[in-house]
Amino acid sequence: MLLSLTIHNLAVIETATVHFERGFHVLTGETGAGKSMIIDALSLIAGGRGSQDMIRNGADKAVVECLFDPPTEHPVWTVFDQLGIEHEPDDHIVIRRELNTAGKSIARINQQLVNISTLKQVGEWLINIHGQHEHQSLLKTEHHIELLDSFAKQELEPVLQQYRKSFQAHKVLKKKLDELKQQSQQKLQMIDIHRFQLDEIDSAKLIASEDVKLEEDRVRLANAEKLFQSVNESYEAIYDNQAALARLNKATSALRTIEQFDEITLKPLLEQLQSAFYQVEDVAFQLRDYRDNIEFNPQLLDKIEKRLDLIHGLKRKYGESVDVIIARGEEIRSQLVLFDDFDGALERMESEVTALFNESMQAATQLTEIRKSYADQLAKEIVHQLKDLQMEKTTFEVKVESTNQLDANGRDDVEFLFSANPGEPLKSLSKIASGGELSRVMLAMKTIFAKLEQIPVLVFDEVDTGVSGRAAQAIAEKLAWIATSCQVFSITHLPQVACMADVHFLISKSMESNRTFTQVTSLREQARTTELARMLGGVEVTDKTLSHAEEMLQLAINKKQQW
Repeated sequence: MLLSLTIHNLAVIETATVHFERGFHVLTGETGAGKSMIIDALSLIAGGRGSQDMIRNGADKAVVECLFDPPTEHPVWTVFDQLGIEHEPDDHIVIRRELNTAGKSIARINQQLVNISTLKQVGEWLINIHGQHEHQSLLKTEHHIELLDSFAKQELEPVLQQYRKSFQAHKVLKKKLDELKQQSQQKLQMIDIHRFQLDEIDSAKLIASEDVKLEEDRVRLANAEKLFQSVNESYEAIYDNQAALARLNKATSALRTIEQFDEITLKPLLEQLQSAFYQVEDVAFQLRDYRDNIEFNPQLLDKIEKRLDLIHGLKRKYGESVDVIIARGEEIRSQLVLFDDFDGALERMESEVTALFNESMQAATQLTEIRKSYADQLAKEIVHQLKDLQMEKTTFEVKVESTNQLDANGRDDVEFLFSANPGEPLKSLSKIASGGELSRVMLAMKTIFAKLEQIPVLVFDEVDTGVSGRAAQAIAEKLAWIATSCQVFSITHLPQVACMADVHFLISKSMESNRTFTQVTSLREQARTTELARMLGGVEVTDKTLSHAEEMLQLAINKKQQW
């Protein structure tokens, strides 16, 4: 359940902390008092879209924080494990969302920074918000299959996953087949081009990374004379008479004659000179060998230049290096092998595509059978719930029709058909249902799915719009009944709904120094009776409306005691 909600600088709410209980909560108040801001705050916690416009004027940021206490076996803990969010057994969940004036949104779950996608994955297991947009989604036939599949999820999901796996494989392979068929029209031209390219690459007889070695050889041959002069000059400076080596030898001999007079100081210096002599001598021998091996070969240089010109030409056509060119040659060779057996490859691929289509169609047929069996169950459940909502004569059908076209959901079109009155034909919801009827159909579905989805918090934003009288009372009782198994929140303007609540909050606003402030007040006893009387009678609260409010509250208590 949701234990508490804290809001700072969200629209007209400067600061508010609200503690919640189990059961049915209602939020009432005058239009414009800020009731929708409570829903917006919960939407942010569930991963909803936030904007700078939601930040209170003059503030740097808006902050919303919720504390949840889900059951130990709730599916949200599995989601935590999948997403790598740390938690302890029997842990609470703290979700914090910040919006700042720079346009950035920051979300944290149990102090761990998360992105909005992760927040949505967690939030959808904690809060389900029913707003006016869901009425409109119910009118869109394409969403009906999602609702039916959700109802049949336990049996349908494994088959649907298997179907989507084969359907996606069929889709990918079919695309390759279409591309291959298109290539067949250009096959002969492509074969000639590929063979020319392969002959050009093969005739070069490239060796892996030879361009690197050739560049090194070219630089060395092109600078042979300069290399010889500099190396020879260095060698002579070291090895000729009176050169570095002779001077080192002379210095060594001089120290050796006096070493005995100060061994502590002179012996280490003598050893360093001797070591330096041998090192310099070794360098001299290596320079001499390098000098003697320097090659003056204009013919070889010309040969290397021509080879590099050939390689550079191939690079312009096939890749940035010899290794890439060689790889391109192997790719062309594979394509030619495919072309050599083009008809056979085409036939084999067509056979695979057909097999995958048949596999997909078989799984799709299973999906149809499952949907049809659950369609009847869902329709019966909806009719049963609608009877409780003062729609006793309603006829409802979940129509499943199969097509020959496959898509991500199979081969079925699903549509909800509705008739509110006896003798009237079933028609699409979009063509016949009024706003009040839609509200009750959606509430009936929420009642059914609340048990299936295990969402601990359900939020209804004016689900009672367009209803009054007995229908309003029926909606109130249904919301209260749903709240026996989960936490329910509802914004309402109807006293019939408000009186059925277990917890009643009044959202009010005031003006101070030309600024609007919204307060959230938990109503108890007489204060709740007064608010109900206001909802019944308008601005003026009379003894009669107070008496009526008291009676409504008592009737609500009596009704709930019967469950």
